[in-house]
Amino acid sequence: MPTISYQLYSSRNWDANETFAMLAEAGYKEVEGVGPHYEDTAATKARLERYGMTMPTGHFAPDFIESDPAKVIEIAKALGITCVIAPFIPPAERPTTMSGWTAFTTRLAKMSEPIIAAGLEFAWHNHDFEFVPVDGQFPLDLIVAASPDIKFELDLAWVHVAGQDPVEWLQKYKGRIVAAHVKDVAPNGDCADEGGWADVGHGVMDWKTIKPAMDAAGVTRYVVEHDNPNDHVRMASRSLASVQAF
Repeated sequence: MPTISYQLYSSRNWDANETFAMLAEAGYKEVEGVGPHYEDTAATKARLERYGMTMPTGHFAPDFIESDPAKVIEIAKALGITCVIAPFIPPAERPTTMSGWTAFTTRLAKMSEPIIAAGLEFAWHNHDFEFVPVDGQFPLDLIVAASPDIKFELDLAWVHVAGQDPVEWLQKYKGRIVAAHVKDVAPNGDCADEGGWADVGHGVMDWKTIKPAMDAAGVTRYVVEHDNPNDHVRMASRSLASVQAF
């Protein structure tokens, strides 16, 4: 039975104490960490304990992982994170050539080494830019080839936004996916004040087809996310209900 988590980035515009209380009320038992929650690990750990939650996965900026892996490992172990996930490259730093992507994937493989040596898993979280072909190859495939130790947190909505089929990529990376971001895309023109994203189950994603593909790919952790909700209480509760209905 897959577990359901909540990416705390979704609630970055709300107070942390309010967010944890809201998630507990909604019925979440897991959360996925993000930068601000690492600034005071004691406070974050206290919130996890108070509300009976765990934080098995966490996002860490690649530059942070690369420059201070010991600190990343310290934070992860303090909060019970077992999988360190590199989630993003700022637009100005994104490679646009094969040599650029090769250099980046080499860096990625190298930065994963101390994380893995510490007994943790290391994964990459995609957006849509990894699906812009370079010399006929998808950068996401180059990341796969960089090291067999790099796992994936496949963001299914970003795969869709990139014009790709989430089912095909779930099949392609079977055995390498440690978690999936389950989020939804609003129909064209809807939810403009929320960046075009929708609560899970209230958008255009074909979950009836995607859910069996997640099962076949061995995905055991579903991470609810919305990049810019205007009401995180509504989003968290409606999304959880949709995922539970899967």
